[in-house]
Amino acid sequence: MELDLGAVRAFITIADRLHFSEAADQLGLTQQAISKRISKLETALGTTLFRRSRQGNTLTEDGLAFLPQARALIALADQATASLRGRNRPLRVDVLGTRLTATELVRTFHEIHQDVEIDVVTSSGLRSGRSALIDGTIDVAFARVVGALDPAIEHMPAYLEPLHILVGRKHPLADQRRIQLADLGNSIARMPGNEPGSEWAQFYDDLAQAFGLTIDADGPNFGLDHTLDEIAGSPDVYMFSGERLRVPWHPDICQILIVDPTPAIRTPCCGTGATSIRLCPGS
Repeated sequence: MELDLGAVRAFITIADRLHFSEAADQLGLTQQAISKRISKLETALGTTLFRRSRQGNTLTEDGLAFLPQARALIALADQATASLRGRNRPLRVDVLGTRLTATELVRTFHEIHQDVEIDVVTSSGLRSGRSALIDGTIDVAFARVVGALDPAIEHMPAYLEPLHILVGRKHPLADQRRIQLADLGNSIARMPGNEPGSEWAQFYDDLAQAFGLTIDADGPNFGLDHTLDEIAGSPDVYMFSGERLRVPWHPDICQILIVDPTPAIRTPCCGTGATSIRLCPGS
């Protein structure tokens, strides 16, 4: 049996995001095309990899068992390809999302160093980034470090981003220019993108515990635009937003500063060897 590497790569991307549409966007495919790849892979393997429902997609037991083997297969294929490209291949930079500050830092770096070719990829943070850095699939990752890293991975501070909140015009805080965390005690932070076990979900869990906040991460994540629509129509829901997050314009959304104290996310740049130095400030 021969496996289609494109189908295996599609499987991994969907497994990381659990959304066919987001995975298709990341791979530059239509949703129909990525669905066909998964169907072809399931036929070749003789099993079902995803359990599909209106609430979202989850991996079956066979899907969970196949995932680490699939990652190893793609990593080996990428290494084999990279070995033929020499050291002049593009610098592969992993960011959590293209709307986030890390992408703006990479863009600024590229404007200054236009001779450096860059490939920007998105993943689920250090959960997949750790092994990808070690395997050489990526060169640099912007991700919040939680726990011990492999000794081969170096990291340095990249940016410290203050948090704001986004609320709808029906929210009682909508007319405020700045608020304190204590003002959020009677509201709910809607954060469906907080994937359980991720380093950013842990940050918000720690923040909620320290300041008595309520974080709601239940339900499928249909993307930022959908979450903004949900917040815009609610009198008691808000979401946290990084200061430099590229938020789509919405007529019924207000952005408010948080003060006394201002929570902030510290994000380092991680890499192996000299590659982790190439994107640091002033490089």
